[in-house]
Amino acid sequence: MRRLYSTFAQGLPGIGLVLIRLVAGITAIVHGLSGLRSGPQLASALFLVFCIGLGSLLIVGLWTPIVGALLALTAPWDAFGHPQDRWYCLLVATLGIALTLLGPGMWSLDAYFFGWKRLEIRDRKQR
Repeated sequence: MRRLYSTFAQGLPGIGLVLIRLVAGITAIVHGLSGLRSGPQLASALFLVFCIGLGSLLIVGLWTPIVGALLALTAPWDAFGHPQDRWYCLLVATLGIALTLLGPGMWSLDAYFFGWKRLEIRDRKQR
């Protein structure tokens, strides 16, 4: 993860990335849950559960570049299945691409697990 991003955005840019992650994640979860309520077939239900999983991972900020890319790839597929939701799918795909390119931000599990760490090396002579 450190090789993908030189820093994990802090401050206002970090808050902006949290908001993008929240909007994309909540949108994917709501879409999946509303689709599951209609009693879909097995293949469609698996796709909707996959969308719910992607949304959950985005909200907590875990594996954000991979999840964003998967969300960007699944949105056009969903647009072909539901032509009435084309603009929704375009929005979700755009947010997925943006998160893939920008990264998760400082307030994410990616930053906690894979972020830059500060090491303090003590001098052995001082004890």
